[in-house]
Amino acid sequence: MDLYLNGFHFYADDMGRQVEAHHFCTHLTEDFHQCTIFDSNEADARLIGIEYIISERLFLQLPEDEKRLWHSHHYETTSGELVMPGIPEAVETVAMRQLAGTYGKTWHTWQVDRGDTLPLGIPQLMMGFTADGQLERRLLEDRDRRLGTSAAESRKARADIPVPQPAPGANSWQSGQSPQLTLQTVPLRNRRPGGGTP
Repeated sequence: MDLYLNGFHFYADDMGRQVEAHHFCTHLTEDFHQCTIFDSNEADARLIGIEYIISERLFLQLPEDEKRLWHSHHYETTSGELVMPGIPEAVETVAMRQLAGTYGKTWHTWQVDRGDTLPLGIPQLMMGFTADGQLERRLLEDRDRRLGTSAAESRKARADIPVPQPAPGANSWQSGQSPQLTLQTVPLRNRRPGGGTP
């Protein structure tokens, strides 16, 4: 995990539930990153989720139902909301240019925003912001203060990054309806001997 990104997610079915996300990623191929997500960058950070990041080329090949689970990175990268603390601005801007046209599928497994002390419940699908005024300003200001970053300065430095139009199917929440997991009981298939009594 050699790439550190700090940004924000919201629950796919509730834009009011917003969470800071510390991503630690590895670049497996030209088209694919995988990231672990923590609630901080401190030694006692809690693992709260995962994110897969793919190129637009791969996104366009996905089935339509699958596309609904993915969000675009066009706004996060160009707005200064997504940052790489400790990296020189010029290097960070190059990285953001490469990420601007990518798509992420994010699952949070620990609902830290509601104060859970354990990873309770089922994974929750998360989404990314797409416009000014969606992210709570206090969260952004607190992040910048703690990490010594500046979303405003990053935004200026990235002003010449082309803002790609997100591909159809991404950011499904913008329709007013969004996918989210629910827990259900289903019959066990292919049961083996010694699996307990019904």
